[in-house]
Amino acid sequence: MKCAEAGNMSNTHFTHLLRGVWLLWLWQVVLVAGTGSKLWEVPTAPFTSSPNHNDSLQWEPRCQYRHLQDRVKITADVPPRLDGTWVSTRCEVRPGPEFLTRSYTFHPSRQFKALQHYYADSGCEDPAYSLMIRGKLRLRQASWITRGGTETEHHLTKVGIVIHSPAAMQRLASQASPACMTVTLERMVPGRLYELYNTRAGRVCLAALGFSMMEMGLLRVETQHHSHGRKVQELFLGDINTDWTQRTHYRPTGYQQPLQNAMHHIHPCLMCALVYRSTEQRPPVSPHTPTASLSLASHWVSQRCEARPAVLFLTRDFTFDPDQHEWQGIYRHYSDPACSQPTFTLRASGHYAQGNPSTKVSGATEFVFKVTQVRVTALEESTAKMLNGTRSGKCGQAGRWDVGVEQDLTPTDGCTVLGIKLPHKEYELFKTELNHRKCPLLFIGERPTDGSSPDRPQRRPTSFQAPMVLCSGGETSPSHRYGSGSNSKQIQLAASGTERLAQLVLLVLGCALCSWLGVY
Repeated sequence: MKCAEAGNMSNTHFTHLLRGVWLLWLWQVVLVAGTGSKLWEVPTAPFTSSPNHNDSLQWEPRCQYRHLQDRVKITADVPPRLDGTWVSTRCEVRPGPEFLTRSYTFHPSRQFKALQHYYADSGCEDPAYSLMIRGKLRLRQASWITRGGTETEHHLTKVGIVIHSPAAMQRLASQASPACMTVTLERMVPGRLYELYNTRAGRVCLAALGFSMMEMGLLRVETQHHSHGRKVQELFLGDINTDWTQRTHYRPTGYQQPLQNAMHHIHPCLMCALVYRSTEQRPPVSPHTPTASLSLASHWVSQRCEARPAVLFLTRDFTFDPDQHEWQGIYRHYSDPACSQPTFTLRASGHYAQGNPSTKVSGATEFVFKVTQVRVTALEESTAKMLNGTRSGKCGQAGRWDVGVEQDLTPTDGCTVLGIKLPHKEYELFKTELNHRKCPLLFIGERPTDGSSPDRPQRRPTSFQAPMVLCSGGETSPSHRYGSGSNSKQIQLAASGTERLAQLVLLVLGCALCSWLGVY
């Protein structure tokens, strides 16, 4: 089935190129702070905007779908408006793996109530336990690290747990000491709320369960403007560290899959209604749906600009040939969260082998990918200049990099300055589902937060990044329009700000302290 809709973004196998990016951004913070920038101005470039501004992105896919009916404009308000309830649109998968649905309600008083329902299965059909979290949230400023995001501070006042099954009780008892609870886990009554944390108690029990609300530290609200005045609002919260030992104190620089506003969500959305009506005692139970057969044939694309940890913005374009077991990926990198300022494009290709069904994530399939060829196109002068400064034999033909001209990195076994090494093998996890319009979606394994590579079977992902949508053919590229709303002002990047940002991107790439990740 061929279809299109602006929805969620998927992963970035080029992901985290370096570990030193934080120092570079802190350096930039010092420079920009001296200019007297306001809290809600994006720090990396001067905008002609008011403190409460609106930026928009207009997608005009050249990848043609049979059922494409309208073009979707996306706007993002800074500072974001959070009031209301935001819910999961599908069963979510976190590293571990953990399977959950979420319902977060924010009040004008800055108080919030979050419900997290955890399940024993990847279809969210067998509830295990629910967490009820209350607290306060304060918006701080536009993020200095992740452009387009907002940094916040949260304060928890209460965390409670409701266990739904004896099996869940046993699993939790093995993780947390009974001393951290008012009663032992073995004596808990299913369906009854027990307090795990309050302002007078410590966080020992929360840490033992791997619980954290650090996702509240970074957020972004986007609105999709569809035809006939219909809109969909999405709340992006900070990403969850893939390393269990780091998740309780990790400060996010990327995003999870978004929640949608309960009043402005996709239609139809059965899961939205189930999650919205849920309580800690009555978790939503997803109706059983047959697993979609995995077929990689054809062409899969990002649905909008994607943001990844380590300050990466990009779109992706995949083509698979099951008969020859070949794949190709096009990764278009940008310097801004609207994907309007291209920096360079990577075109990778190679072979893949399909393995066994996953024993950890039901419905998913294991793969092994090999990257054998990478070609790079510099799309700005400063990028070409940086690549021309590399040593001979280390990154294509040194001294012959020109803007808009593609170079093959295979003869030099990759590019040291970009952290690309060829050939490269990765152990992957794939899954396909149907969205609310019964159109195929492709989920690919989540990349390690620390930028390492899943180059061994034991490093294979246990969770997914945002899905890609099936395309009928051709490529996609966005066109960008700013300030198209009647209540928003035009936002334009000053030339000097753009140049500074381009230089920063080149510095980030130049560090290349981490290995390049081959299959996205």
